[in-house]
Amino acid sequence: MKRRLQGMGLLALMVAGSVPAGAAAQQRDTVPGVELGIVYQSVARPALAVKPFGDAGGSARGGAVESIVARDLRFSNRFTVMDSLPVSVVGAPGVDYTLFDNLGAVWLLTGSVEAGSGGGSTLVLQLHDVVYRQLKETGRFPLPAANDPDFRMAVHRASDQVVRWATGEAGVAATRISFSMSRDEATELWVVDSDGENLRRLTNHGQIVLSPTWFPDGSRIAFSVQNLQTGETRIRELNLRSGREWIMEPGRGGQHMTPAYSPDGSTLAFSILGDTRGIFTWNVERDCCLQAVQSGRWDDLTPSWSPDGRRIVFNSNRLGVGSPQIYVVPAGGGEPTLVSPYRFGQSGHYTSPEWSPTGDRVAFHGRIGQGRYHILVSDVARAGSRVAQLTFEGNNEDPSWAPDGRHIAFVGERSYGFGLYVVDTVTGTTRPVLLGVRAKVPRWSPRLGG
Repeated sequence: MKRRLQGMGLLALMVAGSVPAGAAAQQRDTVPGVELGIVYQSVARPALAVKPFGDAGGSARGGAVESIVARDLRFSNRFTVMDSLPVSVVGAPGVDYTLFDNLGAVWLLTGSVEAGSGGGSTLVLQLHDVVYRQLKETGRFPLPAANDPDFRMAVHRASDQVVRWATGEAGVAATRISFSMSRDEATELWVVDSDGENLRRLTNHGQIVLSPTWFPDGSRIAFSVQNLQTGETRIRELNLRSGREWIMEPGRGGQHMTPAYSPDGSTLAFSILGDTRGIFTWNVERDCCLQAVQSGRWDDLTPSWSPDGRRIVFNSNRLGVGSPQIYVVPAGGGEPTLVSPYRFGQSGHYTSPEWSPTGDRVAFHGRIGQGRYHILVSDVARAGSRVAQLTFEGNNEDPSWAPDGRHIAFVGERSYGFGLYVVDTVTGTTRPVLLGVRAKVPRWSPRLGG
């Protein structure tokens, strides 16, 4: 029996210049010189029905938990979520696969919340394969008290497991996005859950805090702090569990900025501007051992490691002060390779690269001349580093990959204001995380465990 193709999405890939008429209207603003724009192709998203969660043992959380899970599954962009079901279906006892098959569902999620001691509870989830009429997976997930700060994150972890059951890869609901935001003269570091909930401030330096980077296990964040009085910029690390901060002192003058953890967390790559210039690394485990990756008279900024730790991508103005480009270099140093769509005589401006967790792509933002910035992706795993454009509306900057290598967070400006957004690189779906905020340099966390 064939699974029916439900919820046709948009697959963003391939050759610019061959865009079908239906997609052409969406290409309102393009970056000249990008070899691959976006061609939209149909991609199936199977329908997943969510039956209202029950309550057991005095729990009254089923409805609230179901709402969080359904939204997480919708935000995964892997399903067409059906959570507004007919009364006849909702009221039917047990699981009648014929009813859900007639609705066009491929998957069915049922659940209940069991009350526990100390205000906690247990979420019981069951994923059913409607087409093959069988229970596929069952899981029990402990939840803290409803007023516990970790309550929603615990539900997100359960949602991510449902995505794993259905697709083989966990979702990214149990993640957070850090970013900088200005209030008065100061710019501080903030964090928000990936669904836009639980916005909170992390730092209170009263200075300019920028360029956060997450430690691989999500327990720490490094960032740069510019002193408003002296102008000096230094790199700090905040332990999110203890609240303690560490200052990196590599013994070199200049401005230290744009840190990035290596995949194993042992090393920070960062930039220095001043009499000394370039990309350097510092062993944070041993608090020593400054090494140069790139240096020269130009500005090399925003390093990001490949997942295997062997290469670093960064931007540099070595081809012209007003025309920064994106380069890849071996982590130990060497000759850099250009990966942005540079054209001689064309004033392209490409910055803020970040390497995908899957290792095959690099995201960055760019523009030509005085145009607007858009989010671009370079396919560094293929010869020629072909580039795809993901956004076409407004101004879009500072991309950061989710740990699934599929979603990208970025800051954007639209006709209705500023905000923090997420784009799905497979379907082309874009959603706001926060609206009405002037966020800067977002960075997506790794998956956050219990």
